[in-house]
Amino acid sequence: MTSDSRIGPPYFGSERETLRAFLDYHRATLAMKCEGLTDEELRQQSMPPSTLSLLGLVRHMAEVERAWFRRVFEDNDVPLVWSDEIDFQAAYDASASTREEAFTAWEAEVANSRRIEREAESLDQAGYQPRWGEEVSLRMVMVHVLLEYARHNGHADFLREGVDGTVGA
Repeated sequence: MTSDSRIGPPYFGSERETLRAFLDYHRATLAMKCEGLTDEELRQQSMPPSTLSLLGLVRHMAEVERAWFRRVFEDNDVPLVWSDEIDFQAAYDASASTREEAFTAWEAEVANSRRIEREAESLDQAGYQPRWGEEVSLRMVMVHVLLEYARHNGHADFLREGVDGTVGA
């Protein structure tokens, strides 16, 4: 991995600034875990029977961003990136994927999510989560997506170590 260029969250800040900073920190962590690897290395799977790979995680997080920001706050019917049936497992199959494909989709969804969050008047803004048939707040969405990144960045730590032995933040 290259040097750590992530910007850490503030020690003091509003709730929104803090949530935004932690979310961006975890987004940057996933990208950092993939730095310097070839497509083949990014597709390298973990221990059988799992087919989890770093590239699969990037694809999955593109789906998470889309499902929790775009589908909740803009278009409840927009399909996922890699599945028309709202199958989140489909994104994990990165066997024919490339860094360019996965990162282009993920970066586009992150940019859209950031725009939605910045345009929202408050963390109390309501959106409709079609999978639950319920309204949810922007606050809840940001926390949920942050937790998704935190969990999957733990997986990324192990995956990266398995690819080339790199460990750490």
